[in-house]
Amino acid sequence: MASDLTPSSERKIFIMNEKENNRSSEQPEDISMSINADDSIAGSTHLNESVAEESEMEKLQEALQDQKDKYLRLYAEFDNFKRRTAKEKVELNQTAGKDVIQSLLEVLDDSDRAEKQLQTAQNIDQIREGVQLVFHKLRKSLKQRGLKEMESIGTMFNPDMHEAITEIPAPSVDMKGKIIDQVETGYYLNDKIIRFAKVVIGK
Repeated sequence: MASDLTPSSERKIFIMNEKENNRSSEQPEDISMSINADDSIAGSTHLNESVAEESEMEKLQEALQDQKDKYLRLYAEFDNFKRRTAKEKVELNQTAGKDVIQSLLEVLDDSDRAEKQLQTAQNIDQIREGVQLVFHKLRKSLKQRGLKEMESIGTMFNPDMHEAITEIPAPSVDMKGKIIDQVETGYYLNDKIIRFAKVVIGK
């Protein structure tokens, strides 16, 4: 059957076979190039995502470190404030009565002089006058520091201000429930009660 083919026919068949072979050999190469191209695109996308994630992580770490630094500074400032406040409180307690004591030093000096005069003075009136001057100066110094004496006798008994020592029969009807006598004077310091008055109440 092959001998029936003419030379020209054999040549055509040969050329067609060559083309078919070339086509079949080229197709896998094209496919491999396409696959390589897809892998390259996928790898590039994955790389970009990794870079973006690393950049975001760095930003978060920087923000976390910044907040940590702020917290440490704030904690150090608060600790210093607490130490300073505690120190000032101790110093205040140690010197709280300094002004009052200084104001009473003059009274103490007068008391010393009055005591010396008591040892040699013959005139009782002079002694009385000197002692009264000392008492007056003492009361004046304390009053200047905000001390005020509580007036209780003749007023109604008030448990928020007075401490009842005892009850005695009232000398009159209008004195019932009122303070007849005062055993110990009550005092205010800048309008705040610092000592209750000990009183006797009429019944």
